[in-house]
Amino acid sequence: MSKNKTAGYRGHHSYQKRKEAEARSFIRYRCGFTNTIQDVLRQRPGWVEVKEDEEWDFNWCDVGWLRENFDHSYMEEHVRICHFRNYYELTRKNLMVKNLKRYRKTLEREVGHVEAAKCDFFPCTFELPSEYHLFVEEFKRNPKSTWIMKPVARSQGKGIFLFRKLKDIMDWKKDGSRLEEQRDEAQVESYVAQRYIENPYLIGGRKFDLRVYVLVSSYLPLKAWLYRDGFARFSNTRFSLSSIEDQYIHLTNVAVQKTAPDYDPERGCKWPMQQLRRYLTAKHGAHAVETLFRDIDNVFVHSLQSVQKVIINDKHCFELYGYDILLDQDLKPWLIEVNASPSLTPSSQQDYEMKCHLLEDTLHVVDMEGRLTGREKQVGGFDLMWNDGPVSRENSGLETLGSSCFSPNTNLGKHWLTDIQWRRRFTVASFWLTCLFPGFQVVSMTEKTSYDTSKSCLARRAHDRLLLNVLN
Repeated sequence: MSKNKTAGYRGHHSYQKRKEAEARSFIRYRCGFTNTIQDVLRQRPGWVEVKEDEEWDFNWCDVGWLRENFDHSYMEEHVRICHFRNYYELTRKNLMVKNLKRYRKTLEREVGHVEAAKCDFFPCTFELPSEYHLFVEEFKRNPKSTWIMKPVARSQGKGIFLFRKLKDIMDWKKDGSRLEEQRDEAQVESYVAQRYIENPYLIGGRKFDLRVYVLVSSYLPLKAWLYRDGFARFSNTRFSLSSIEDQYIHLTNVAVQKTAPDYDPERGCKWPMQQLRRYLTAKHGAHAVETLFRDIDNVFVHSLQSVQKVIINDKHCFELYGYDILLDQDLKPWLIEVNASPSLTPSSQQDYEMKCHLLEDTLHVVDMEGRLTGREKQVGGFDLMWNDGPVSRENSGLETLGSSCFSPNTNLGKHWLTDIQWRRRFTVASFWLTCLFPGFQVVSMTEKTSYDTSKSCLARRAHDRLLLNVLN
């Protein structure tokens, strides 16, 4: 798209790229949004907004612009755009499940059942009307189950409803006897029917899900970054399966919750990820929470691998995904959906600041200025999670994911502290813990706590809470 005549670089992090960036006195950008991303771009030094018909170097576009213009655009070496050509392979609900099912079968055939079982993180799902008869067979096996219907290409909770009876979805019954033109005349929007998670983890009696951000800078090879911040989105009404028609109970989308009669815009309906992690650690212990977040990491990696061979890789493209993860009572994470254009409209001042940092760090990783060396494991709040293989936190090399010495380079929900800062706080915490709990011994910087399991549950929780308070 850009007609910049500066010679293109030969390698993403090369000296030539840095010289090329220096040769351009400014970076020209287009932005199809008027929310937080526009604020971040306008405040970025050396970046200049251009009009719609002018040449650009960076484009934060919506997916509609991409569909209309990508195939007809010429982009020079340095140009970047915020979506891959067929981004929808992961973000359309039906295609996401289709790719995950295929990937799971491939793993079972080539690697074995144990590895394939790691993909058991999405609910039983059918596309309607094309899989209506398969769905009915599954429905009749568990006639008392609750199911949720979602349009495959809508967002913000639009068109979603719960049901327990087949008569509620008769509009999606596929009638193979109709002629093609008759089906076109009465075409029904595609939906997915998904088994509803009836035992969600509750806090204060309310359901919530997690919004987590993953940045993919390349699919071949796969290079993915996990953002440390994120948030839990809470429903405004206490959970109950006796009122499946009440969206304020079952849908955590902010677009839905803010229309509730008793919604408080000052309080909002979100917890920062750090707050959620502290709560879970105090309630379940550090080891259980570390296991949970490892399982969440597994969701990101396998979902991206499921579309790695399908997504059209392009060196000009990157993608900031918004993952929606639900926890059940057993602390099992479930992938609900992945968003290609996660909402950047803030719901509070705290939310605005978090999204500003997220977008600033996204631009740092994309690195239009050519400042990175290519060896970074952390850029701002992003941690390099996968670089053609799992990334270890301690060592620069890649190691086997199942090895005992492997510690993944992910810190979702953890505070942004350097190792020196952590060690200082850890030393103070250890001193106070040994004074107050003589029988306990803090031995791990990774898990933060280690204690005699013969102690009472109450003492263990008090130990965790104290350590969290001292560390944070």
